[in-house]
Amino acid sequence: MEEQQNPLTYEIIKAAVAGEKWATERVLRYYDDYMTELATVKERQPDGSMRTYVDEDLKQEIALKLLEEIPKFPMEEAEGIAGEK
Repeated sequence: MEEQQNPLTYEIIKAAVAGEKWATERVLRYYDDYMTELATVKERQPDGSMRTYVDEDLKQEIALKLLEEIPKFPMEEAEGIAGEK
């Protein structure tokens, strides 16, 4: 699992908020499994069985929303908290 092997550090988040492409890609990779889980759909088939699949369009919408929100992350608050430690 990505998040256990490569946690998001303060430096990565700071770089992503600043618009660094490599950091933004790390954030997306970190949340990939979670986005997949959110975009997993269960659909009842005509025969009554359930079909489970990942709605790739929905997953892309979630990823785009994350990309929109990264620059809005309150770094001032995070820096204040980091400075207290």
